[in-house]
Amino acid sequence: MSTAIHSATDPMERRRALGTSHKLKIGMFGANCSSGRAVTKVPERWTGNWDDCVRLAEIADDAGLDFLLPVGRWKGYGGETDYQGATFETISWAAGLLAKTKRINVFGTVHAPLFHPIIAAKQMMTADQIGHGRFGLNVVCGWNEGEFEMFGVTQREHESRYAYAQEWLDAIKRMWSEDETFDFDGQYIKLRQVEARPKPYGGTRPVIMNAGASPTGQAFAVRNCDALFLSTAKDTFDDTAEHVRRVKAQARQQGREIDVYTVGAMSCRATMQDAEAYYRHCTVDHADWSAVDNIMRIKNQTRETLGDQEFERLRHHTAHGLSGLPIIGDPDSVARDLAQLSAAGLAGIAMSVTNYNEELPFFCDEVLPRLERMGLRETI
Repeated sequence: MSTAIHSATDPMERRRALGTSHKLKIGMFGANCSSGRAVTKVPERWTGNWDDCVRLAEIADDAGLDFLLPVGRWKGYGGETDYQGATFETISWAAGLLAKTKRINVFGTVHAPLFHPIIAAKQMMTADQIGHGRFGLNVVCGWNEGEFEMFGVTQREHESRYAYAQEWLDAIKRMWSEDETFDFDGQYIKLRQVEARPKPYGGTRPVIMNAGASPTGQAFAVRNCDALFLSTAKDTFDDTAEHVRRVKAQARQQGREIDVYTVGAMSCRATMQDAEAYYRHCTVDHADWSAVDNIMRIKNQTRETLGDQEFERLRHHTAHGLSGLPIIGDPDSVARDLAQLSAAGLAGIAMSVTNYNEELPFFCDEVLPRLERMGLRETI
């Protein structure tokens, strides 16, 4: 299987399309972390070690998948497995995998408050040169208080996080594009006599993504980014379609285009019965519930704040892909679910599984051809 190459002549449009003509982009999410995104104790859970990451990248690249998206994680969540306790820093992870692959895009997930913009711009440019234009940036404006404390960094109030990230991103874009030395005099960031050469590959810049959920976060993405990640786990089809339409309309009002993606957690087996049984095996019978409870406590998701029914629902979803959209079934069912997401206007999905290298080949062999027959994926 080989990737359909995007025919756009505009280099930035080609970048935004991740270099392919696939109507539905598909990527793998969270493989830079031990256990990936499945909060489970099953022995086959993802190791996250380097050799397994390289093998995953090679499988995904050969199958024509579109991207790999890492989690920006600095500290594990504890529990019996120390969930996500061993992780790779994402820009260097991306650089290594870009050197091992030929077509697939690899993102870095970067906490703006923790990376000096001059260093970050240079790191990302380096990765982009290694990948000949296949590096992408997933920018994060704030997250776990415990991680920020580990760095000795005080997390700003919600609105200020995005004001800082705006300056951070503005400075980086200038370093990626301007040939002349410049000063940057922001409220938060002040830089003098900045030089940044060489530039990203091909005279363009990396694709930029963000997953802001609040109105301020989504406004930041619409203003600055090429793609926005939405959580659709609780939405109906109509809810998702309306949300996508609204985000795209907001971007067009500013003279911009933006693609909308979502995040899913998949259990795909030869039969629906097998898929559902494995889902229960990982996320109910062998979930790392102490890690799940730690994650929810950090997010202030308690019985008191949510109520018993919503708390239990979210607890089970957290165990399976950190509340990603559950996609559970045989190849026909999974293909139909993905087609429905595309019909709602989503450009793509970042998926996680319990063990990427054990489960991805079956998905590629069975689901991708079905998506091709539906007109959502192309081959050449």
